[in-house]
Amino acid sequence: MSIHDFMAAYKRVWEGQDSEGFAALFAPEGRYHNTPFQVQEGPEALATYWDRIKLQDDISLRYEVLAETATGGVAHWHVEYQVASEDLFAIWAKSTGTALPPRNPGDPLPRMILDGTLTANIGPDGLAREVRIWWHSMPQTA
Repeated sequence: MSIHDFMAAYKRVWEGQDSEGFAALFAPEGRYHNTPFQVQEGPEALATYWDRIKLQDDISLRYEVLAETATGGVAHWHVEYQVASEDLFAIWAKSTGTALPPRNPGDPLPRMILDGTLTANIGPDGLAREVRIWWHSMPQTA
């Protein structure tokens, strides 16, 4: 699998909210660093982490491959989605190290924008060995 193939599959599993499909992109010992300090390793941990995608609606991901090597590459990605759960909104605020933005009771949940880069190391069997993402997010403003 090339970085182009990996990113097409990454888009498919994110937009499709497919936890098992996400885990299947990785070798059995595959590692996904969703931040520099958090890593998920192995199919069960990968699928469990990806389950939070099910708290998103109307997901749109686009990407551009920036560099390709024989064993992977680098891509820039951009995601927009509707937050579908107060729990996910709280997870987002905690992950950014900020408090939740002020909202009145009954206010709709925001649409989020995430932008980041990804590096992937892909083995000869076409499965990811190590994927690292660096990203930032913010609620979409009107």
